[in-house]
Amino acid sequence: MIGLLQRVTEAAVTVDGRLIGQIGPGLAVLVGVQRGDEAEQARRLAERLIAYRVFEDPDGKMNLSLADTGGGLLLIPQFTLAADTRKGNRAGFSRAADPETGRVLFAELVTTARQTGISVETGQFGAHMDVSLINQGPVTFWLEVPPSATHIS
Repeated sequence: MIGLLQRVTEAAVTVDGRLIGQIGPGLAVLVGVQRGDEAEQARRLAERLIAYRVFEDPDGKMNLSLADTGGGLLLIPQFTLAADTRKGNRAGFSRAADPETGRVLFAELVTTARQTGISVETGQFGAHMDVSLINQGPVTFWLEVPPSATHIS
């Protein structure tokens, strides 16, 4: 499971012109589910997102996590993160999970994140979304919890 996280001062998602998710300071995370991912990967990614130290302490060092700052978390499903872009001029999606698996595992990620008490907002799985954000820093990290080797086919 992939999380492309961005430290933001604010972020929002709209679908058909309707606001469906919005946060102030915190993390906006584009989420890709890969073939072979299971609930274990979703839960581990949630743990990492909450604990990843990307916010500055009083000395200006990135030593604080979302759990430390109490910021918001905006989770946005984006299957294109699992694309294979190694060759050619067009992405392949053979590494992406099928839509139903993606939906279930994205929901597991959201549920796990919400159980921590962090304020969690989401995009809409399978919808055409417009995402706006102000990346603070800019700070962007690619986090990946790889599928179990025994489950990749």
